[in-house]
Amino acid sequence: MNGHVVVVGLGFGDEGKGAVVDALCADRPTTAVVRFNGGAQAAHNVVAEGRHHTFSQFGAGTFAGVPTHLSRFVLVEPFALATEARQLEAAGVRNPLALLSVDGDALLTTPFHIHANRAREDARGNERHGSCGKGIGETVWYSLLAGASPGEVVEGQEVLGEPGSAPTVADCTRPAVLRRKLDALARFYAPLASPRHSVDELVALYRDFAGAVRITDGGETGRLADAGRVVFEGAQGVLLDQHHGFHPHTTWSTTTPHNARELLGGRPHTVLGVTRTYHTRHGAGPFPTEDAALLGRFPEVHNGLGRYQGAWRVGHLDATLLDYAIAACDGVDALAVTHLDADGPRVVLEPGSPAVDLDDPLAWFGARRPVALAGYGPDRADYRAPVTICG
Repeated sequence: MNGHVVVVGLGFGDEGKGAVVDALCADRPTTAVVRFNGGAQAAHNVVAEGRHHTFSQFGAGTFAGVPTHLSRFVLVEPFALATEARQLEAAGVRNPLALLSVDGDALLTTPFHIHANRAREDARGNERHGSCGKGIGETVWYSLLAGASPGEVVEGQEVLGEPGSAPTVADCTRPAVLRRKLDALARFYAPLASPRHSVDELVALYRDFAGAVRITDGGETGRLADAGRVVFEGAQGVLLDQHHGFHPHTTWSTTTPHNARELLGGRPHTVLGVTRTYHTRHGAGPFPTEDAALLGRFPEVHNGLGRYQGAWRVGHLDATLLDYAIAACDGVDALAVTHLDADGPRVVLEPGSPAVDLDDPLAWFGARRPVALAGYGPDRADYRAPVTICG
């Protein structure tokens, strides 16, 4: 697949985006993988050449030697990033942080956000939303509070105190600015959660983070795109999108290709929608075609129960939801179909109708959009390119 490629999940996440990005990057020279939404909650599994890693903030092209750029639409969590860098070093990636650049305008996810996120989700009890517990929604919510007063309700949550300006990655290079913003965060969230790190500790640790990564301005994605082929890696899936998903079981993120299109600034590209041959989701939320009997037929090596995101769930492919996701993207140019090695997947063609056999999955998907990449297993070697789509 030539030209810039935008990889987006067409389900509830876990479609196989990481493996698809890895395969694309290993296929031909790629200047960078640009992350265009989400944050440390991403869990993109890549198995290649005897190595496995669950990519979170680093792009899934890292095993192929491709650098990562975290755009301004990504929520950056330095502690998780440092942990992931150590894991990649253990997997044989030399100096992973040297492969990373970060937009200075990206929001910073701090321990205050994470602890508050978990406290809110715990308080919901049986009405949980299905949060990953990584502070994603809390980071975005706090950034929306400029000018809000205590007692106001913003996006369904009460403003607890006097908010300050949201910290960004660029603030990590400005200790006085960062300290002021973190002090405001600490005061604001004191009634809800108190993490173990003090503001002084965080200022020092974030300053070290700023010295270890390359912080850029907003023009970096354009420069990368003009230098060569760029693969844009989406997180989660369209059915969890903040605008198109099924509230409140959604993410505070634009999971459709629209952020990537904005970053590309009109440059030609291909949108590649990723889907399994069956549907999955984690934790709470609607799932019309769920069938618990499929859990045994479709074993999952890299996904399971999460304390906050909940249990792993499996259902038949839902043709209506797949078409809905494609429409929410304003269309996709081609599909990447994963898990073609699954044992006899079935499809529900209309709401409430019985599932029918998907005798030839590749042909069924190909009738909807060209199938540019087909995955028959977890390893990079299991991916094939049935057709070539030029962006």
